[in-house]
Amino acid sequence: MKNFLCLLFIWIFCDSFSQDQAFQIYDDVGEKISYNFLVKKSSKADVVFFGENHNDPISHWLQFELTKSLFNKHKTKLMLGAEMIESDNQIQLNEYLRGFIREKDFEKESKLWTNYKTDYKPLVNFAKENNLHFVATNVPRRFASMVYRFGIDTLTYLPLESKQFISPLPILYDTSLRCYKEISAMAAGHGGDNFPKSQAIKDATMAYFIHKNMSKKTKFLHYNGSYHSRFNESIVWYLKQLDNTLKVVTIEVVEQSDIDDFNKDIIGNADFFIVVDEDMCKTH
Repeated sequence: MKNFLCLLFIWIFCDSFSQDQAFQIYDDVGEKISYNFLVKKSSKADVVFFGENHNDPISHWLQFELTKSLFNKHKTKLMLGAEMIESDNQIQLNEYLRGFIREKDFEKESKLWTNYKTDYKPLVNFAKENNLHFVATNVPRRFASMVYRFGIDTLTYLPLESKQFISPLPILYDTSLRCYKEISAMAAGHGGDNFPKSQAIKDATMAYFIHKNMSKKTKFLHYNGSYHSRFNESIVWYLKQLDNTLKVVTIEVVEQSDIDDFNKDIIGNADFFIVVDEDMCKTH
């Protein structure tokens, strides 16, 4: 019922991109822009990172709209990928996308998020319907948990067949990056250096699988939590280590009490901001 009410709310207030009630888009210096301008700029990038709030319905609605818009521009050159599906489920995902297994079997045998059916399933099915490749980019959660408990060096002891699901070792870790400094501060000392490193293994792995699956003609749209691409660090930093010539656009969803009064303090966090009302209903 909660999900239904959220979807109904979006339909009422967002029909025909009625931004003045549901959301407002801003550029990197806090100037209001149109959705069409966002699409224009995103279509020129090699990789677009859509930094969502996981439980925000506007995030998921606009993800789908942007996916359709970029598909209209790039057709099958567009490739999709997501933090929300782990790399060791790529086989099941491929089997589903190519029609070998049923949807219910894919969902049963994959480690999908609880909000998959409402928030990410439409994206996967869009890829299936339009013959697009969809990359399961994230590290298997058991490996991130292992890093948190025992340290990043323990990854070297994994069996060879397990290492195919993570970024090649050793993994660079830059303590000067703001993203990991803030994660450490949020943790208030819990987990020590292992906590930000457990996030770094996710970022490095997502960057690795984005890069691995791209070609010179590919345009990639990646869905992730906003902090995984904030400051053009995290995944973006690792991707740039692999290819610093890539043109990247970052989009971040933020919540404010007044969507028309841009918070200048967040300038520098992303290239574009989608500001939604903080009172918006949540999908879960």
